[in-house]
Amino acid sequence: MTERDPTVRNVVLLACCQALSMSAMSMSMTVTALVGQSLSPDPALSTLPLALQFTATMLTTMPASLLMRRFGRQMGFSLGVVIGVAGALLATFVIFERSFVGFCVGSIMMGVFMGFSVFYRHAAADTASDAFRSKAISLVMAGGVVSALLGPELAKQSYDLFDIEGVGTVTYAGCFVVAAALQALILVVLRFVEIPRETAEQQKDSGRPLPQIMRQPRFVVAAAGAMIGYGVMSFVMTATPLAIVACGFAFTDSAFVIQWHAFAMFAPSFFTGSLIARFGVLRIMMTGALALVLSVGISVSGIELYQFWWGLVMLGIGWNFLFIGGTSLLAECHTPAEKAKVQGLNDFMVFSTVTVSSFSAGAIFHHFGWLEVNLSVLPLIGIVIVLLFWLMRRNSAAAAVGSKKAAETGASRLPQPIFLLCSARFRGRVPQDRCPMSTSGLPKPESRVPLPGKSVPARR
Repeated sequence: MTERDPTVRNVVLLACCQALSMSAMSMSMTVTALVGQSLSPDPALSTLPLALQFTATMLTTMPASLLMRRFGRQMGFSLGVVIGVAGALLATFVIFERSFVGFCVGSIMMGVFMGFSVFYRHAAADTASDAFRSKAISLVMAGGVVSALLGPELAKQSYDLFDIEGVGTVTYAGCFVVAAALQALILVVLRFVEIPRETAEQQKDSGRPLPQIMRQPRFVVAAAGAMIGYGVMSFVMTATPLAIVACGFAFTDSAFVIQWHAFAMFAPSFFTGSLIARFGVLRIMMTGALALVLSVGISVSGIELYQFWWGLVMLGIGWNFLFIGGTSLLAECHTPAEKAKVQGLNDFMVFSTVTVSSFSAGAIFHHFGWLEVNLSVLPLIGIVIVLLFWLMRRNSAAAAVGSKKAAETGASRLPQPIFLLCSARFRGRVPQDRCPMSTSGLPKPESRVPLPGKSVPARR
């Protein structure tokens, strides 16, 4: 681009919002399963609060998308932040009270906050130019790099923040106080974001019905890639802290692995958009699916800390390529009038998968083990790979047909024989002055240029 894209400022601010929201959620994901384990009456329910959090996110996405279309992105994002702050403070209070039910309610409220926050990437795509869209999505997601470094580090520093005399250390309560502070900072940043609201005429136009949009091959692959990529990542990541602690490692080791996992999720975002522009979105999504397969291979190879680390790093990279690739491909499936319902439907399906993953992760780990957690995701990754191959072959066939038609069209535009054009003249289909054999198109005798040594004969 020779000129600075006017949407860059919005992208930077939305990246800041993404960084703050993901830092708060990263802290929550680091400790929620462990808090659930300490408060729940049954170890199999240890991931229930996290599962409820993702359930709330799933149920919020569609209403949040429609509400933001009606009242604007800034109003919707601000409402989500207020609910999230209240949920984090409630979680802090119920940890003191040792109420498992209360902690589940707080987790639900933080899930609602996340249901609004997932639209930061869509807000960037909506305001960016076509040439900048993939990079805008990628750069907003790159805000998660801050969360990768800040979230788990803050969790490590604040998990024993409350050391009360006569009571002892109230573990993990401080994490949610810090999360509430990070969420509150988002309200300050949102004041400087400029996202135009839709006009009344634009809101009346709802576009095509959803079933018609969903039948598009690109939508199928975009939704499946994002759903399975996010679901596999959430499933394995939810069980990872439990597996690390069960293997005798300390909480700080678990936070270290989750920290690098989150870094691997978002660090590639600085160049994922450029990779999509250069190699194509389907190739990048395929690379992400293969990275998930590699993650499974590393995780099942042993239970040393470095194997947890490498497995979670590859898991994060695979998620990044699949999720950003799916979001970029989704933007090609809808018109501006259809974006609210299509984006809401896509994120509803994504977090439906994440919810099922979170509900089942704790139970599968408790009853079967870490090996089975990893092996169980391979069929899902296989589905993504098959769908990507299918769309690639379909696109190649369409390109071949298009080239053939273009060649045929070019041949049909070759000059027609003179006698056909002139015979058409006598049928009244070609004007007289367009016929190559018409004398009206020739110069008059007086205007002819004589050859050297010759004279033009006088006209009789």
